[in-house]
Amino acid sequence: MSNVKLAIIYYSSTGTIQKMADRLVEAGQKAGAEVRLRHVEELAPPQAISSNDEWARHYEQIKDEPKASPDDIVWADAVLFGTPTRYGNVASQLKQFIDTLGPQWMQGLLADKVYAGFTASQTAHGGQESTLLTLYNVIIHFGGILVPPGYTEPLKFVDGNPYGVSHVTGPENNAPLTEAEYDALDHMARRVVTVAGKLKGGG
Repeated sequence: MSNVKLAIIYYSSTGTIQKMADRLVEAGQKAGAEVRLRHVEELAPPQAISSNDEWARHYEQIKDEPKASPDDIVWADAVLFGTPTRYGNVASQLKQFIDTLGPQWMQGLLADKVYAGFTASQTAHGGQESTLLTLYNVIIHFGGILVPPGYTEPLKFVDGNPYGVSHVTGPENNAPLTEAEYDALDHMARRVVTVAGKLKGGG
């Protein structure tokens, strides 16, 4: 699968989605893909960011890292989108980036690629499924090929999310990722890269 190009496009406010994205980079590379990791532009005003120590720390940590551009989607054979839940929906920062892709969408440059998603929320019923399903509405409009993990491996019965991969950060918003979630992220990356490789190779 060395000819597969994987783009991981995400928004993270306090670093949870960043950690998930970093694991997906490792897993994608192990699966043989060429990987681009890109975070989208922060839209929140400085006073909002500074009101949360973890948000401010994470913003400083990644502010000089490469930012997502439409070319990253056009370049890719497969795309993994990451977003925290926002009232059961996609974070506005990622949505704003997606909303800039109209020219590429009109040219058909977003179609026929493999897509899946990952998310996190404070609570187990904090809107993880609805966030991923809302994100996938976008992929349908792209003409993209949804490749969710489903229950295609026994490990998915442990992490329990067939829609993508998700994490519960807990009341303090700092619960670490578990081995079950790392396994699920690895599986999703492998599955997306494998299917993209078959499509690209005409298999």
